[in-house]
Amino acid sequence: MPAPAANLKINGDRLWDSLMEMAKIGPGVAGGNNRQTVTDEDGEGRHLFKQWCDEAGLTTGVDTMGNMFARREGTDPEALPVYVGSHLDTQPTGGKYDGVLGVLGGLEIIRTLNDTGIKTRRPIVVTNWTNEEGTRFAPAMLSSGVFAGIHEQSWAYDRTDAKGLRFGEELERIGWKGDEEVGARKMHAFFELHIEQGPILEAEGKDIGVVTHGQGLSWTQVTVTGKESHTGSTPMPMRKNAGLGMARILDRVDAIAWSHKPDAVGAAGHIEVFPNSRNVIPGKAVFTVDFRSPDLAVIEDMERRLREEATEICEQMGLTVEFEKVGGFDPVEFDANCVKAVRDAAERLGYSHRDLISGAGHDACWINRVAPTAMVMCPCVDGLSHNEAEEISQDWATAGADVLFHAVVETAEIVE
Repeated sequence: MPAPAANLKINGDRLWDSLMEMAKIGPGVAGGNNRQTVTDEDGEGRHLFKQWCDEAGLTTGVDTMGNMFARREGTDPEALPVYVGSHLDTQPTGGKYDGVLGVLGGLEIIRTLNDTGIKTRRPIVVTNWTNEEGTRFAPAMLSSGVFAGIHEQSWAYDRTDAKGLRFGEELERIGWKGDEEVGARKMHAFFELHIEQGPILEAEGKDIGVVTHGQGLSWTQVTVTGKESHTGSTPMPMRKNAGLGMARILDRVDAIAWSHKPDAVGAAGHIEVFPNSRNVIPGKAVFTVDFRSPDLAVIEDMERRLREEATEICEQMGLTVEFEKVGGFDPVEFDANCVKAVRDAAERLGYSHRDLISGAGHDACWINRVAPTAMVMCPCVDGLSHNEAEEISQDWATAGADVLFHAVVETAEIVE
């Protein structure tokens, strides 16, 4: 299939203006965004995206999970479409680019095709997946997970937020519960552009990350139980300090991750100590160990060693320990042909690039189960994301969208 000419590029100024316009909806308190899923702000952002799609001549459909699909027709009505997109929802203290770049980068593909009069044999569909972040309604990538058959829709509808509000009811309340059956759409391929959310590309001075794999994830909640007692009057040999047991286990978590360098990582971000009083030795500690690796065997080894070594530590200290697997997914290997399309596009356009493993979960990780999929990444300043200080440059955004354009259009097959 013919590739787009190397001088064919998107309009970087227009893409940047669209990013800044969308960022006005659900502004954060520190320069970023708070446009959480199925809030009024999410609904407003969807309306703006729909308006832009209408202006670009696209036909928009919405499924019963609120996923939006804006379609540009191809010359072959029987051909499976090429899908491209990401998400418009943000963290409570999120940035202006996480997810949004992928949706509006997809829209910019359509605008550029319209500008140049280029036709493709396959339709191209720009997608906004609902509730990728999973902050308000856990888990993350909820609606793409229903689309891919990972979750049942009824289960997803029953997810509740901190106020007890149900996802399904909130989706209906903001007016974005569609009538299409989730997962009924068939794809020829799916591409997602995203900021890296890590420091590698910027540190190495690379324009583009060619994402070959997505890390697998394992969340194990660990409960260490000892005995609450007075910090001043309990002799050291008679203490059963659950907080100290947790500290020793977390030191082992770090060592376990290091033993599988360079790609494995491990830490605990969720930590609770009870009763959390200044003069009481902790009687219980509850924390969640997050292990990630692109190799399933490595994840399984880290899980096994956590249980063995934590049990040994607690036995030596007179503590008890319990483990509960509370989340996770297997590593992802993206489609070789789609990955090649991304790599070839970067080379054709003269952008520096390197292969990359995504350390975060993305909608593409679930869609990869039902269609050939690949991801494009661009740098972000200091690797900072899920933070209102998240920042990228217009040049980075443009380069990422250029590569996305070439990969998508080549896969959709230009009509000469």
